[in-house]
Amino acid sequence: MAEDKKVEKKKAAVTKLDKAKKAYDPKEATICEATRQMLEKSQRDGVETAYDRAFDMKACPIGADSACCKHCSMGPCRLNAKDPYGKVGVCGATIDTFQARNFARMVAAGAAAHTDHGMSMLDVFREVVKGEIKDYKIKDPVKLESVAQSIGIETEDRTVGEIAMDLYEELERTYTQVEGEIPFMKRVPEKTLETWRKLGIVPRGSMREIMEMMHRTHMGVDQHYENIARQFSRTALSDGWGGSMVATEISDILFGTPTPVQADVNMGCLKEDMVNIIVHGHEPNLFETMLVSVNDPALVESAKEAGAKGINLCGMCCSGAEMLSRHGIPHAGNFMSTEPILITGAVDAMAVDVQCIKQGLASVAKCYGSYLFTTNPRCHIEGAEHIEFVEHDPKACTDEVVVKAIARFKNRTAKVEIPNIKNAGIHGFSHEYIEYMLGGTFRASYWPLNDNIINGRIRGIAGVVGCTNPRVKHDWVHVEMVKELIKNDVLVLQTGCSQISLAKAGLLTPDAAYMAGDGLAEVCETVGMPPVLGLGSCVDNSRILIAASAVVKAGGLGESIADLPAAGAAPEWMSEKAISIGQYFVASGVYTIFGVTFPVTDQTKFKNLLFQGMEDQGLGKWDFAVDPYEMAHKMIAHIDKKRSALGIDKARERVLMSMDDRRTLE
Repeated sequence: MAEDKKVEKKKAAVTKLDKAKKAYDPKEATICEATRQMLEKSQRDGVETAYDRAFDMKACPIGADSACCKHCSMGPCRLNAKDPYGKVGVCGATIDTFQARNFARMVAAGAAAHTDHGMSMLDVFREVVKGEIKDYKIKDPVKLESVAQSIGIETEDRTVGEIAMDLYEELERTYTQVEGEIPFMKRVPEKTLETWRKLGIVPRGSMREIMEMMHRTHMGVDQHYENIARQFSRTALSDGWGGSMVATEISDILFGTPTPVQADVNMGCLKEDMVNIIVHGHEPNLFETMLVSVNDPALVESAKEAGAKGINLCGMCCSGAEMLSRHGIPHAGNFMSTEPILITGAVDAMAVDVQCIKQGLASVAKCYGSYLFTTNPRCHIEGAEHIEFVEHDPKACTDEVVVKAIARFKNRTAKVEIPNIKNAGIHGFSHEYIEYMLGGTFRASYWPLNDNIINGRIRGIAGVVGCTNPRVKHDWVHVEMVKELIKNDVLVLQTGCSQISLAKAGLLTPDAAYMAGDGLAEVCETVGMPPVLGLGSCVDNSRILIAASAVVKAGGLGESIADLPAAGAAPEWMSEKAISIGQYFVASGVYTIFGVTFPVTDQTKFKNLLFQGMEDQGLGKWDFAVDPYEMAHKMIAHIDKKRSALGIDKARERVLMSMDDRRTLE
């Protein structure tokens, strides 16, 4: 018992700030006013968050440069990033082998996260089709047919059930196949696929690619950075065109394909007089069932009996972005706001599943008497209560979360302080809706987009995605970079935590077109769309890949994704998933720039391969910058380079044609 008390005291010491330490300035930590307000409250309350830890704990410079190796017990070995070829590891491994192995393992871990998510969705889909899961059904049979047709499955004169089972069996190959090409390779532009085949990087099956990647990076196996890079490209492609794409497509089939919806983001979505429940994570099943539970008449009545006006459901992080896009459920904040929102004292329960869940949430929740529930067998957190979510009886979990949240509301002890800030935006721009929006019901097509890129009204396209990171000013890099892009007529596609950063800044409304250049503004006003299109969660980056393929197919902008005047960015990335995402965009042919830091050593052959060599092979390439304006202009320079290569670098002159001229047209 005495030992237990010592442990509890140590835990409390970790949670409570040391008053003698120098504190960071919340105004310098974030541009999100709601998050800033809660960080100031955390300092008054003496509660520690990730912002405190980032301020107090400096990043390891050797690790940041990827100049260390800990893959065997002869090490860990450290090399000097300032003299990268001055020495080698105990086994003789060079700095290039160090970096390639480390980068490859980040790709493998990130790809595994998305692939496991996709396989979970496919498992649910199979059980729904077989009739074993009753709580979910196929909500979008049109999407089911279109996905099936895209990979060669016959749909004419067949039932939904027959098509669905064939689709399940075909998509299962995405994971389990050991030879051949995964199903969604049928969606890849032919010239892009030809390049992959030539380089030997077409993915066979996600499980095989991830397994082989881990084997190759074991001590004493693959020791040539170029060969390792081929396999991590293959592994990343098995994520973007495999696991992630399966997750998005199956989620749409089961829960509905998003169409534009207006919804609010930020902490003002909380309501002091209601039971507040937050769902945070990445898998939509939990959130979809929670939506049913919070609207259950018996549970709503129970909340009213406890003194609440009702039950208020909000999302955070990526499952929140999915529900924001699909159902218009309010979104309370991105990754770096998940601890600050507990500091409001208004959160009665936060239910989490997988990915981007800070362990620090448990101690912050405890400080304010809020419940933190883990729900997925893959993610337990010491100090959090676990309520298992099982798809065959999903309401058993979500109903219990609601019941306990109601009890917490009735017995709230924490002082409630909710920032009075909400930001409206338009979300839910799926690939299908963008195609319809541009071409209409009968002529759905990307050609109007291509035409406006060719004529110069739109300079190019940027995919801006990714996390938020306490090593830089929260949200600021995202917002400033995107403002610079749209000012220069670059249309922005947005996913994940980045989407919420931009929504808080008011950039996801049609009115934001006034911040865009004249050409992009004209297109936005004509179509009635924002200059920044929110596509959903980070796994929904696959929507960008599908859109890029559709742009190539529409014609006029080259024959492969690498030909497009397009660029990608993750300005505040922090996870291994981001590295996998970045690599599958680079391997697909997209120039991709990251911020904060990048895990390479300067003046090395491996860095040269990532930053130039891959482009020489017909793929895309990596780049890095910290300043948002520099990032934006590097992207614009690349877009201009591609416009020049396509011969569309000068705007087409508008000519008023006479009838005689028209008669000569074929």
